[in-house]
Order: sequence, then structure tokens, then C-alpha cells
Amino acid sequence: MLAFSVPSLHIPVAIKTQTPLKKSMFLNSQLHSKHSLIHGNTSKFKLLTALSPSPLTDSSSNLQVDDEAEVETGSEKFDWYSQWYALMPLCDLDKRAPHAKKVMGIDVVIWWDRNEGEWKVFDDACPHRLAPLSEGRIDQWGRLQCVYHGWCFNGSGDCKFIPQEPRDGPPIHTSKKACVAAYPSTVQNDILWFWPNTDPQYKDIITRKTPPFMPEIDDPSYTRVMVNRDIPYGYEVLIENLMDPAHVPYAHYGVMNTAQPKEKDDREGGRPLELSIEELDVNGFTATQGWSKSIFMPPSIFYNVFTSNNTLYDPNYAYSDPNKPASSVDTMKSSFQKKIALIFICIPVSPGNSRLIWCSPRNFGLWIDKIVPRWIFHLRQNLIIDSDLYLLHVEEKKIMDVGQENWHKACFVPTKADALVIGFRKWLKKYAGGQVDWRGKYSGALPPTPPREQLLDRYWSHVVNCKSCSLAYKSLHVVEVALQIISVAAIGIVAAVKQGAVSAVTRNSMVVLAVLSFALSRLLAHFIYKYLRYHDYNHAFH
Repeated sequence: MLAFSVPSLHIPVAIKTQTPLKKSMFLNSQLHSKHSLIHGNTSKFKLLTALSPSPLTDSSSNLQVDDEAEVETGSEKFDWYSQWYALMPLCDLDKRAPHAKKVMGIDVVIWWDRNEGEWKVFDDACPHRLAPLSEGRIDQWGRLQCVYHGWCFNGSGDCKFIPQEPRDGPPIHTSKKACVAAYPSTVQNDILWFWPNTDPQYKDIITRKTPPFMPEIDDPSYTRVMVNRDIPYGYEVLIENLMDPAHVPYAHYGVMNTAQPKEKDDREGGRPLELSIEELDVNGFTATQGWSKSIFMPPSIFYNVFTSNNTLYDPNYAYSDPNKPASSVDTMKSSFQKKIALIFICIPVSPGNSRLIWCSPRNFGLWIDKIVPRWIFHLRQNLIIDSDLYLLHVEEKKIMDVGQENWHKACFVPTKADALVIGFRKWLKKYAGGQVDWRGKYSGALPPTPPREQLLDRYWSHVVNCKSCSLAYKSLHVVEVALQIISVAAIGIVAAVKQGAVSAVTRNSMVVLAVLSFALSRLLAHFIYKYLRYHDYNHAFH
């Protein structure tokens, strides 16, 4: 989550993807090269920039939207259902059981087909009576079994067994109506992806179009810790929040250590930011922060890479002259160049709900991840999400009240600090219909706001979906119970032993052991609840 703590960095980007009838895209990692999102013909566009932080008149605020920009889009429209979507990191999938997920309003079940040695993605509905297959099991023959009536399916979705089928009658299980719809899926960058269309014409879509490739994740010289979390606000708000470095010192105050300017105008150290959009078309956009680059690759990926000769390792440069030549900061001489990537994958789940998968692969400090358990890293990363979760949930409600299509008119975004957010809203409105295309699955209304403890819940939004945190949760509970048993046992022994049978020192030691064990069990219970169940964040007291 360093994107929050280091808002202005120089980013050399290397990312590759393949699209039908287009060459593979590769953005080189030269520090000052020009970056392009796609090959081939690109739409002409007027550079999208936000206003300067100088005093503005009301009439000048029209530039914040730039609706009249001369953009030649032709018939280019973004198709939400012709994209690869990330489902889960492999490290958080259990091959012994099926998993339920929702993406783009589609309920799917993920399961490991040991006969083919592949992860499979099916519609999460048994064709018999539409019971969720995600509540089923993998049977002894490696088939996905619906536990409502025992129907079994192979990796292609074909029904292989119906227990209620007459043994001497026609083979009912061979009917096409008994099959489960299977989605194309693939594993890339240690993440399971799926294509949200079961039409047979997309069966081999992987040969024509692959998910975006992030080389740092697969590079053995890098280490990384992946995290996934279900978020109780929508895709649009999630992705624009990640593109907004200006909120970091305020919304995450006391949680994240941010570089501070030499002269502060307030306690938090907010300052003007030089952000702008470089290239924008149907395939997303590249952006600059004056001395850094970032990429939005729709629908899901916001991608950055930082190196040791930029402001990640020279925080004072962020507050110097933005027109300063790059050579003036390339003074650190080292045979080894430190690199760290920030990769955010934002997944639309349903209106008012999204999922975030993120990681920060780096080529230094590899030993840290080898000795520190993964779940320890997740504690702070979840706190970062929690610290602005409620306000974003409420913000989305207000946006929906005025209408997604009126975002540009309702929100006053007069400074360059909002340029990336404006760029995303620009792309969304011009190429993607202004919002996620749910294909009529929902009424358009957001779900009601639950109680705060449920809204900020960590257990169901993360712990149960994370192997390491789930194991830590269970293990810590075992330790808690063990401490309680020790406490009771020690008191029991003291009470049972006759006076004089043991020395006073021994009796006192047993009492101390009982008290300490009980106190530790209470502290551990508090820790489990606060960091693995629910942790509120009150901005007024931070």
C-alpha cells in the first residue's frame, strides 16, 4: 500500500498484454522514455489536465471536467464482458474445497480439478434445482459434487453421475440440460483469472487475448505479499481512491508515514500536487505526477513501478522544483537498483461492492518475507483500508443520489491533485457508459448501510478468504483457550493441595501463573477481536 504513503514518485513501467489483432504491449522501463498504452491506431485526444491551484473564478471551474475536449472516439466502446477478471490469488485458494465468488454480478464457483490438474470456474448453480455448487465438495473421484442431491460434474461441466437416475433406464446425465456452464479461466502472475462469457466461441479465448502481465510478480528476484479484501463500496469509488494521493495524509493520518514538506501549512502536511493525464483512449490512460508515471489498464489494473533513483528514496525531491532536470536526482551511484512495484487489481462485484487484490513486489529486503508471517503484514494493510472505508461508503451513497452521470457537475475538483480521478471519470463516461454494465441484473440502487461493526468487519471480508490470516485466527484461538485452561488448572491445583503439602513459594507461583495466564488470554482475545474481527477508526481522535 505504498502508493498511499509515497504520493509522488518517478515510475518506470513495464507491463505487457495481448489483445486480438494487436501486437503485445510492452512499456519499457527507461526512466524518461515516452509511454504508450497501446499499439496501432489510437484515438486523438486533448490532454486532460486539472486546474492549477491558483485562485479560480466560478466560470473557470468548467475546465475540471473538460466535457468539450476534442476527442475523436469513433465507434470505440469498452466492452465490460470481453475482458479478463481476476478472481483470487492462488495462495488463498484451497484445492480441497470449492470457493464461491461474485464478479460483474456473476456468481461463480472455483474448484481444483485434480484429474486435469487445473482450476475450473463454473456457474455457481446446479442445473437440477439451482443449489449453489460452492456449498458442495470434491468427491473421491475428483469431481465437483452438489451436496443437495449428489449430482457430480467433471472439469468440462459435463454431468457424470445422477444418483436418482434409474440404473436400467436411459442415461439422463448425458443430457445437455444436465451440464454446468463453464467459464474460460487461466492462471497468470499467481492469480486465477476468468472470462465472463460461457459461449463456446470463447472457449479458446486465451489463445487470442491474455490477461495483463505484471513481470515483477513472476520475477524470482522479487518478493511480494498478496492481499485480497472484499470492500463495501463500488468499483468506481475504489479505483479513483487508489488514484488519489492527496487524501493520504488526512484519511490515513496516524496509520501511514508520509513524507513531509519542509514548510507545512497544517498538521498533516498536505501540499499541491502536479498530476496530469498523458494519454487517454478506450484502453485506459497513462498519467504523470511530474516526476513519475502510472498506468490505468481497464477494467481493473492500476500499476506503478518505482526505482531507487527517484523520490521513493529521496523524499525531499518531492518538495523541490518540479521542473528540476531529472539528471539532478540521478546522483546515487549504485551497482544495484532497488525496485518496487505497486499493483492494484480492482474487481467490480455488484453495485456497492468490490474486491481488491494488491501486492508490492520488490527486489530488496527479500529476507523480511521469509521470517515475518504473511498475516502480520495484513494487519496494517487492512487498517489502511479501514481508515477511509466508512467515509467512502457514505461518499458513494451521495454520488448515487446525484447520479453517476452527474459526477462531473456535482463534484468540484479544481486542482491538479485530482487529475487522475478526473481522468478515470473521463474514461468511464466517454468509453464505458459512465458506470459498470451490469446488464440489467440490478435495479441500480445501492444496498442499505449496515451497522458500523458489520461495515468494518474484517473476518468475513478478509480473514475467511485469506489462508494465512485464517490459520492465524484459528491458531491464536487455540492459544487463548490453552491459556484459559492453564489458568483454571493452576487455581484448581492450589485449591486441591492441602495446606502444608507444598511450599508457600510453590503455591504463590501457581497463583501467579493462573493470574498471568488469564490476563494473557484476555489480551489475546482483545488482539484477535481488534485485528482479525473489527477495528474501528475515528478520525476525530487521530
